[in-house]
Amino acid sequence: MKDFVVGMGEALFDCLPEGKKIGGAPANFAYHVSQFGFQSCVVSAVGNDEDGDEIMRIFNQRGLNTQIERVPFPTGTVQVTLDEKGIPSYEIKQKVAWDNIPFTDKLHNLALNTRAVCFGSLAQRSAVSHDTIVKFLDAMPDDPDTLKIFDINLRQRFYTPDLLEESMSRCNVLKINDEELELVSRLFGFHSISQENKCWILLSKYNLKMLILTCGTDGSYVFTPGKVSFQPTPKVIVADTVGAGDSFTGSFTAAILAGKPVEEAHKLAVEVSAFVCTQSGAMPVLPDELKERLA
Repeated sequence: MKDFVVGMGEALFDCLPEGKKIGGAPANFAYHVSQFGFQSCVVSAVGNDEDGDEIMRIFNQRGLNTQIERVPFPTGTVQVTLDEKGIPSYEIKQKVAWDNIPFTDKLHNLALNTRAVCFGSLAQRSAVSHDTIVKFLDAMPDDPDTLKIFDINLRQRFYTPDLLEESMSRCNVLKINDEELELVSRLFGFHSISQENKCWILLSKYNLKMLILTCGTDGSYVFTPGKVSFQPTPKVIVADTVGAGDSFTGSFTAAILAGKPVEEAHKLAVEVSAFVCTQSGAMPVLPDELKERLA
C-alpha cells in the first residue's frame, strides 16, 4: 500500500435548490487532494439503498479510492438552502449510515499507511463513528510528518465541549473559521481577548503544528509557532460556497505534503477555494494552472 491521504466521516447527498449533489466534507477533501496527484481515500458508510449505490458510482467515476461500508441505515442526506449571498444553511438528517462507520481490520491497515487524515466534529455525533475515528487516529504512524487535521466544522448542535477538547488534543493541525473560534473561545472561557490571541492560545495549549483560521471575505490566516501567514480573500462572482472550505483544506494539505512552505501552500489554498466559489457544487474540476502549481 502507498501512503494515503484520508478524508474520514460523512458521505452524503447535498440536496441543493438546483438538484442533488454528492457532498460531505471528507469526500470533498479527498477529491481535491486527489486533483493534485495524491493517493486519497474516502472513509465512510452508506446504506443498502439507491442513494448509496449512486454515491459509490460517483466516487468510482471520479477515480476516488474508498473504504466505504454498506450498513443497514439510510444513506445520509442534507437539505441545503442558500441565502441571497450564496451562503448555505443545512438540515442534516440523523440516524443515517455515516453515523455507523465500523472499525474493521481493513480500516486499521489503512490507518497504518496514512500520512494525513482530515476529520471533523459532525461525524463524531454518534458513538459508533466517534469510536472508529479515535481508533483510526491512534493507529496512524507515530511520525512527526504525519498530519492529523481537525476541521472543526460545527453544524447545528452536533458537538459538545468534551468532544471538541478530545479532538483538539488528538490533532496536530486545527482548521477553524472566525465564528467557530468565537464559539470555542466562549465554551472554554477565553472569549474576552483578541482573535489573534485566541489562536495563539489554541496553538500552544494543544501543541499544534498549525492553526488555520478562515474569516470569509476578511481573509485567512495560518498560525505556526512564532509566525503568521495572512492571505486576503480574492473577489470573485460567487455561485455558491458549498465545499469551498474543504477545497481550501485539501489543497493546503496537498501543498504541505509536497514540501511547499506554509505561505505558498496558503496562497494556493486561497486561490483554489475562490475558484470553487465560482462553481456550483463542492467538487468542480480545477483548472490546470492551479493543479500544476505542485507539479
